[in-house]
Amino acid sequence: MTLTASGLHPFAVFLGGLVIVVLGAELLLRGAMRLANLMGLRPVTIGLTVVALGTSMPELAVGLTAAQSGQGALSVGNIAGGNILNILFILGLSASIRALPTRSMSVRVEVPAMIATALLLLIMSLDGRLTRGEGLGLLVCATVYTVLLVRASRREGALVREEFAREFNPTERADTRGGLAAHLPPWLWNCLLLAAGIALAALGADLMVAGASAIARAFGVSDAVIGLTIVAVGTNTPEMVTTLIATLRNDRDVAIGNLIGSGIYNVLVILGLTIVAAPGPIHIGRDILWIDLPLAALVAIICLPVFKSDRRVSRREGMVFVTAYLAYLGSLLLWRI
Repeated sequence: MTLTASGLHPFAVFLGGLVIVVLGAELLLRGAMRLANLMGLRPVTIGLTVVALGTSMPELAVGLTAAQSGQGALSVGNIAGGNILNILFILGLSASIRALPTRSMSVRVEVPAMIATALLLLIMSLDGRLTRGEGLGLLVCATVYTVLLVRASRREGALVREEFAREFNPTERADTRGGLAAHLPPWLWNCLLLAAGIALAALGADLMVAGASAIARAFGVSDAVIGLTIVAVGTNTPEMVTTLIATLRNDRDVAIGNLIGSGIYNVLVILGLTIVAAPGPIHIGRDILWIDLPLAALVAIICLPVFKSDRRVSRREGMVFVTAYLAYLGSLLLWRI
């Protein structure tokens, strides 16, 4: 395999970009959470909106970078592949380790919204391209969804609110600032964290896209397949780590809500912004249109009866999800590379 323009191996460039993206997402997430807390937002609202968006920042950085460089297929493949990975593999693996109880908000609001966004993206893609007007439409839908979500969160039970506070309320950590942070107003320090996170995410995304593109060219693999596999797994690392840690700690309600919320925001906000920022329409390949987007919609639809049954995802259902993802991944490697 040839080296990239920087003289480094493409895999090294990709992995370096991934590390920088994850670090940037963590800084961005901390800054955003603490700013939201300083503005008096409730922990449950922070968890369902700021945290869900924060863990999706790698996807946004990659999407914007790919769109600007004319690799829109990679960004769409990243969103489709990431959402399939979130539900089938990450959620399935979590349930395989320990049966996963589902929240009432997930059944009433989040899963139906995930189904609606997946179907909306599929319908918009039927003409083979995504235009700037459609991107703006996705952003409008994101605004409406967020308003409805905040209203619904006010009706959540006390136990859920306490778990959100325990998992995502940054007050305790914010009060232990040292060094330079101790001499700056909290709002200024957290704005600096936010800015640093955005800068690192953008830099890391540029490296990831460059490395992934070099890998694709070397092996004759399309940008779409790279987005569905390597980039999707890489940019969904924050969701994977959050969910698995929460599973091992047996504090999973918030993490799973964040997982589903990230999938919704991936389409409405991340892809919406990517389409708007692209210099022209994003063209969608036939494989993504007729295989991956329908599969992402099917996975979302299946979640509704699974979540409703006994108000939990059983270990057996989790294993079926993981097996289905491995079969999907195997089909990508065998027939589309």
